[in-house]
Amino acid sequence: MKALVVCLDGMSGVLLSGPAVRAVAAGAEHVTLLCSPRGEAAAALLPGVDEVLVWDAPWEGARPPTVDEADVDGLLRRLREAAYDVALVVPTSARGPLPIALLLRMAHVHRIGAEGVDHPATLVDVSHPRLPGRHDAEAGLDLAAALGFAPRAGDDGRPRILPAPDTSGLTGNGPYVVLHPGAGAPERRWGAGRAAETVALLADAGHRVVVTGGPDESGLCREVSGGTAVDLGGRTGLRTLAGVVRAADVVVAGDTGPAHLAAATGTPVVSVRSPAVSAERRDPYGVPAALLGGPGGATPQDVLRAVRSLMRQGVA
Repeated sequence: MKALVVCLDGMSGVLLSGPAVRAVAAGAEHVTLLCSPRGEAAAALLPGVDEVLVWDAPWEGARPPTVDEADVDGLLRRLREAAYDVALVVPTSARGPLPIALLLRMAHVHRIGAEGVDHPATLVDVSHPRLPGRHDAEAGLDLAAALGFAPRAGDDGRPRILPAPDTSGLTGNGPYVVLHPGAGAPERRWGAGRAAETVALLADAGHRVVVTGGPDESGLCREVSGGTAVDLGGRTGLRTLAGVVRAADVVVAGDTGPAHLAAATGTPVVSVRSPAVSAERRDPYGVPAALLGGPGGATPQDVLRAVRSLMRQGVA
């Protein structure tokens, strides 16, 4: 059986699709993950994926391509040539499944499953309602089960990634806390001043701090590090970042992507939410976590207390 798992979301959605991907892989001979360019690096880290197919959908992301730029005909040609037996459209917090379900039907995918209760039977063979209170990772497993895919025995259903590299050459020896101040969406970004104050507070409390960020966040990370923390801003791809967060005592992040990456490596997370952000469906899953935020936002003192709490619990 050839299976297609579709997740056109970014890094967070792809990482949370991992449990469903592994369930599908337990019952299929070949699994392809169709993802967006924003999720491609994360897709390469997922166990159970045999092939990654990248497509930029004209309805996804902050700056979607035009229909012509998206080359819908090219996608349909590739899907038809692959001749998939089944497709699972992973539940996400973004757009609904119907646009991609239509394309999958046009590509002659035999059986299509998606979350929802009122999808046309001409487009979706298995419409599975989301159960109350289900996290996105759990909802993906629920949908996989509705399509007949069960996890392998012993699979705990948590997000996981392939083994991460040893990054002690970057971080130095000894325990440390990771602080990731950047974010793809403006509403998730820390102010540089608040993040720098948090670094100083953690360092004064005896924690060695490693600051991480993407290629376009080098200046932010330099400012936040302030000569106190190890500055890895712009120096890590996603797989290397996975190694950095895997070896950390705790990861402190405002953006969901790094938080989910840490959780997928088994590292406890302090998730610092903006007051404007509510993401219960996408809280760090499967690891001890502290969720900070509220009308006034989280303070550096809140972060320090959360880090100490996780470490006192003996989980870091």
